[in-house]
Amino acid sequence: MSRIALIAGQGALAPAVAACLHDPLVYTLQGFAPEGLDATPFRLERLIPFLDELHAQGVTRVVFAGAIRRPRLDPEAFDPRTAQLVPRILSALQSGDDAALRTVLDIFEENDMTICSVSEIAPDLIPGEGVLTGVPSDADRRDVDRAARILAQTGPLDLGQGAVVAQGLCLALETLPGTAAMLDFAARHADLRPNAGGARGILYKAPKPGQDRRIDLPTLGPDSVDQAAAAGLAGIAWAAGGVILLDRAEALRRAQAAGLFLWAAAPVTGDPD
Repeated sequence: MSRIALIAGQGALAPAVAACLHDPLVYTLQGFAPEGLDATPFRLERLIPFLDELHAQGVTRVVFAGAIRRPRLDPEAFDPRTAQLVPRILSALQSGDDAALRTVLDIFEENDMTICSVSEIAPDLIPGEGVLTGVPSDADRRDVDRAARILAQTGPLDLGQGAVVAQGLCLALETLPGTAAMLDFAARHADLRPNAGGARGILYKAPKPGQDRRIDLPTLGPDSVDQAAAAGLAGIAWAAGGVILLDRAEALRRAQAAGLFLWAAAPVTGDPD
């Protein structure tokens, strides 16, 4: 009988996806176990034996959910078959996160595993187009458009999936430290807004252009709302159909309490101004 395996990373996404599955087998890359979810650890250095174990358990489909960082590899821990993949794995890791993720997906597929996306397993986690709460002003909408165009240009550089824009100026870009660090930086430099009484700014998130959307979609949730409020922003927008919103009811409650808008905006197309 065919089964599905959940490769779980850190954060709230993996438990949310697991709740949408019937009797999944849950595994985690060693060192990145999810909270509140029992998961069997495996090592990247023994990837081929791990795939053998999935086959033995009748697994034909795999879904990835949750955050991981680049693991430190132990040369002495590689089994002989996985060792043959070392040049390929190291080359991918040196080429950036997108290349590393694509290589991992390729290896799973080469071993007869179908990669499922979160949108297939839990479509309700990915809002369609529309304003969920609040009312973005015309200035906010211009800032969202500006942020979307910025990310469309920086995405191919494999930087991050978020930007903070206020009054047409980019206050912060998401890089390796993540969204919370970006918003903290924006909060500490809020005085860079040209007009102190003007638009407060927005957080915008979107997948990178050409990103494989079966894995590593941008994620927002109640904590994102708190962080955006602490940064003094007017709201949060994202590319509709391409960003995960965790615990929607609680995110909406916190946004309403803080006076922030939440907007799944139509993805921007065309060349930047």
